[in-house]
Amino acid sequence: MKFLRRKRKAKRVILSISDLHLGAGEEIKGRKNSLEDFHSDEELVQFFEYYSSGEYQNKEVEIVINGDFLDLLAVPYVAYFDDEYWSERACLEKLELIIKGHPEVWESMNEFLSCKNKKIVYIIGNHDAELVFDSLKERFLQEFDEENRKKITISNEIDTYNPAPGVYFRHGHQYETAHAFDPEDSIITSKEGEKYFIPSWGSYYVTHIINRYKQERFHINIVRPFKSMLIHGLIYDTFFTLRFMIANFYYFMMVRFLHYYRLRLGWRRVLEDCLKELTLFQDYETITRSFFQENEEAKVLIVGHTHAPVYREFIDKTVFINTGTWQKMVSLSLEPETTSQLTYAKVEIFNEVEDIKDFEENVSVSLKSWAPQRVLPYHEFR
Repeated sequence: MKFLRRKRKAKRVILSISDLHLGAGEEIKGRKNSLEDFHSDEELVQFFEYYSSGEYQNKEVEIVINGDFLDLLAVPYVAYFDDEYWSERACLEKLELIIKGHPEVWESMNEFLSCKNKKIVYIIGNHDAELVFDSLKERFLQEFDEENRKKITISNEIDTYNPAPGVYFRHGHQYETAHAFDPEDSIITSKEGEKYFIPSWGSYYVTHIINRYKQERFHINIVRPFKSMLIHGLIYDTFFTLRFMIANFYYFMMVRFLHYYRLRLGWRRVLEDCLKELTLFQDYETITRSFFQENEEAKVLIVGHTHAPVYREFIDKTVFINTGTWQKMVSLSLEPETTSQLTYAKVEIFNEVEDIKDFEENVSVSLKSWAPQRVLPYHEFR
């Protein structure tokens, strides 16, 4: 019956984007920024403009930023870094660099919110986890007009967001031990009164391993599957790949096993924890499938995190969506597309759902790919 619903006008629209990873911009201090992965500023500006004009000008439109909109783990050239914990002061400086690196994006978001019936909900992910600091949230909101700030919701308490009956949003890092963190237990205060963020060990991995090797090979974090990249690398880029693999092994041993040794845990506990860590390599859809079993009212689960766009409709009519990423990705599998697909989820609500049994006839859910209109007949080749 989907073809019939296309002729109907939705009363309310919910859009979801995730994993854009805005960094400090293309250049910083006159140097090329090798850690910047977001190159779609123009496309994102058009996205905000489109869904606040035309037929959407007066319509109720909510944009759910489902985690990792900012990439505070990939901001270079901050004058100081904390090796064990990350200071609030350093996190604020990183946020400043991101804001300066993408001014058009902030302006377009502000203009979107200036329109009638528009709002934004920001779910914190693992790459923008430092937003748990109230000072960072306040600085984020300062980029918007005062009357628009009340149209943005950004809170440490939003782990799972349920904007309509049957529709749920989660970033997805919660399913991986390496990236999971507790917003309420991730800030400590020194004797001097300075606050520090305690990152997950997966965040340490990004800043200590990925960022270091990405400056030699920019593709190190954009190739999937990871295993295939290592196999290809051993054949075609042997020395670099061996160094990268050794660094990964050494890091894991130092961070995980020495931690267990210091705690004097038994081998059974160590084995149990290691098995939990392996959720990083499990089928993501299988892991999230348990969400529907635990939440009988859930009809749609929309996540991000893995950068792999997925639309999956199960036999019980529940729908799983991964909104992918707006970064350029390279696939070594047999998938047809290997570049950025600018994917996002769209939820159209034709009538508010009072009984969950009526969900299918009143709500339409889809995964779309943004197709921007270019002013110039070319774009920068990177």
